Amino acid sequence: MATKPTARPASTKNRSDRPGRAVASDRNASFTAPGLSAEDGARVIDILQSRLDALVDLSLTLKHIHWNVVGPSFIGVHLMLDPQYAGVQMMVDATAERIATLGGVPSGLPGHVVANRGWDDYGLGRADSQAHLGALDLVYRGVIKSHRESIAKTEDSDPVTQDMLIGQTGELEQYHWFVRSHLEDYAGGLSNAGTSTEIDAAKAAIRKGSTTRNVAATSRNTNGVALARAKR
Repeated sequence: MATKPTARPASTKNRSDRPGRAVASDRNASFTAPGLSAEDGARVIDILQSRLDALVDLSLTLKHIHWNVVGPSFIGVHLMLDPQYAGVQMMVDATAERIATLGGVPSGLPGHVVANRGWDDYGLGRADSQAHLGALDLVYRGVIKSHRESIAKTEDSDPVTQDMLIGQTGELEQYHWFVRSHLEDYAGGLSNAGTSTEIDAAKAAIRKGSTTRNVAATSRNTNGVALARAKR
């Protein structure tokens, strides 16, 4: 007599492991914001994802500098960067949520950022505050320039997104001003002017900073000698 086959045990695998049972997608949704065409929605999502990549990278760069800055101006720069990091993190969240609002799938994963960015990792490790500020000036220049380009690209298609980008750019430019003020001389020149790489900008900032300090020290010594002679 044939034995009755035993019942197949229930699978312990999650349904997502079975072919055709996908539970996640990186594709845009079938909807976008009311009044926005699917084509415009997809285009704005792509613009915002590029901005999200840049902001995620900027936030990590700010923390990296916060941890690795050294020298006489350490504490001032160390503390200056914390609120900048916090502000950029808020921009990251707002940008990602705007992508989701438009039906996109925001990604802040490191692999995605590295694969889609058009720039290399920040070039400095432990370094003097002037060196870091000289290099950070270039970082901010790149982010702000691209933000302004994105503002122009969204003017007609999505003024709501444009408004968000305008607000972010205003904040980024203020942070940039704080950085540049450490590099600016009395005549309005920048110590890293004319440089195009972070390493070159860092070297120029240190070189010019050292020259300025030496001039100031010489001036103090000269004034001190003059005052001593006047008292004789």
